[in-house]
Amino acid sequence: MSFSGNFEDRLMIRELMDTYADGVNQRNAHTWGSTWAEESEWNLPVVPGMEAVKGKSNIIEGWMQGMELFPFVFMAISPGSIQVTGNTATARSYTAEVAVTQDGTELRPRGQYDDKLVKIDGQWLFKQRTFMPIHGE
Repeated sequence: MSFSGNFEDRLMIRELMDTYADGVNQRNAHTWGSTWAEESEWNLPVVPGMEAVKGKSNIIEGWMQGMELFPFVFMAISPGSIQVTGNTATARSYTAEVAVTQDGTELRPRGQYDDKLVKIDGQWLFKQRTFMPIHGE
């Protein structure tokens, strides 16, 4: 089953995904960074130097540097699965983005996040996110 476990936890995870996208859209490092556990990992296998970024502060720093390359970014996210087991969960979501580079080139990537999540002090956080492009730049 694509969606399993406690409904309230699944809703909280969906809201975490939405907060992540809102942080991107608002270009807000605090909001975006609040979605990560301290001991987390962000994997972007197709981005040189970002294949396995470890630790919340390093992840936020990498994201901030990346955002400087794009004067405009919009992200929409849609969950494909959320499976909760106690205080851990796995999820898959799909992204649709529009980004404009410094030279004005418009990119429209579509991608998939595969996530591992952890619930700490009643709050769901990303423990590991791996992004793979599906279509586009």
